[in-house]
Amino acid sequence: MSGVLVHLPSDGRVEITPVSEPVSLRLGPGDVARFGRGSASVPVDLRIANPAVSRLAGEIRVTEDHWQLSNLSTNQTYLVENPEGAGEYFRVPPRRAGAPVPFEFARVLLPTRGSAVSFQVFAPDHVYLCANGMESLTGTGTLAGFSLDETSTYFLVLVALCEPRLRDESTVAVATTPQIVERLRNQPGCERLTNRAVSSHIDYLADEKLRITAPATTGPAQGMRRNGKREAVAGLALRFGLVREEHLVLLPSRRSSLHRTVVAEG
Repeated sequence: MSGVLVHLPSDGRVEITPVSEPVSLRLGPGDVARFGRGSASVPVDLRIANPAVSRLAGEIRVTEDHWQLSNLSTNQTYLVENPEGAGEYFRVPPRRAGAPVPFEFARVLLPTRGSAVSFQVFAPDHVYLCANGMESLTGTGTLAGFSLDETSTYFLVLVALCEPRLRDESTVAVATTPQIVERLRNQPGCERLTNRAVSSHIDYLADEKLRITAPATTGPAQGMRRNGKREAVAGLALRFGLVREEHLVLLPSRRSSLHRTVVAEG
């Protein structure tokens, strides 16, 4: 591991010494960087001049193959976000030492009385084992946990369903059925896609491909069950990486969709 890059921006809310400019630190294995409000008696490598931040708020420690975050605060919980993920984050509670961070690019957020202050940590690419060494193993083949055809219409529906979270437009909401119909209208083969067809694709994903179980409901609760099914499908697909940011290229250009909307309104 070649080390990590820690970047603390200067955006008007964060004062950095010795000069009021962005600070970047490159740390190698075994290096430690401390951050916080600091003082003459409490030196820090990254100074965050905010009264809600502890003088010694925490530290970053780089190991051979990952980096760790320690929360030295006695009453503040920190968040570590994956800006490149689908709303992924985890909490580091007060006094938690050496929490391993699994993201290649992470944003650490410290709560304040206004907007949270943050800094970024860039880690090297993750290392993966070569699959060739597994070819010599004998015995019955392993079944795929989820088998999805990325050339199918149901997969396009799944990508459109997850698009708001993939684009970080919302960490909670998923696309509605009418929004999916409109989003895919310019996609070859989807010009006549209807709300009912989209609902059928989501049912197929939930019942057959992802095997999501939900209690049967009738009457007014049916609409609530439908919303819950869409959210469950999107949540599972994103958690297991079945739909990722690179799959967004399968969707029509958002510019063409916007142009169509403007023309229709005009």
